[in-house]
Amino acid sequence: MSNYFSIGKLASAHGLQGDLLLRHSLGKRSALKGVTVIFLEERKNSFIPYFVQQVTVKDTESVYIKLEGIDTKEAAHKLMPAQVYLQEEDFKQQTASSAPLALLGFAVEDQQYGPLGTIEEVIEMPMQVLVKVFIKGKEALLPVNEQSLVKVDKKNQVVHLNLPDGLIELYTEM
Repeated sequence: MSNYFSIGKLASAHGLQGDLLLRHSLGKRSALKGVTVIFLEERKNSFIPYFVQQVTVKDTESVYIKLEGIDTKEAAHKLMPAQVYLQEEDFKQQTASSAPLALLGFAVEDQQYGPLGTIEEVIEMPMQVLVKVFIKGKEALLPVNEQSLVKVDKKNQVVHLNLPDGLIELYTEM
């Protein structure tokens, strides 16, 4: 998934003309200005492009989106629930720099263990954010919260963490 970034998912159909409600994690109110195409993951790492006809802002986390060729409520239902992806360039333009989602693609370094890997996914939880990193080929979910976050180096795209003792061993030892 080198240049596709998940921004959210299609939550429901809206109206009878095939409009869809897209819930996103862009961290700001967005009308997806300048975005002409979104991608839906049909199968693992198989992205299908859908051309955007119109976007209407609902609130800071949702937009109504009209896609080319999706003209009925039934056609809209066939697309749900689907993860919505943007290409890297569109993603960087649309994401608020303060949004956790903006950390996608950043390297992760721990104070004790050094470089751990690259952030593949950002999972927002009520009290913290988890980032998915592959450490020695194994998937690891690392907390990014007040206790673990040391700093975010946006210039060099590195997230510096001070992870709890034993957490890395959970993922690396079997």
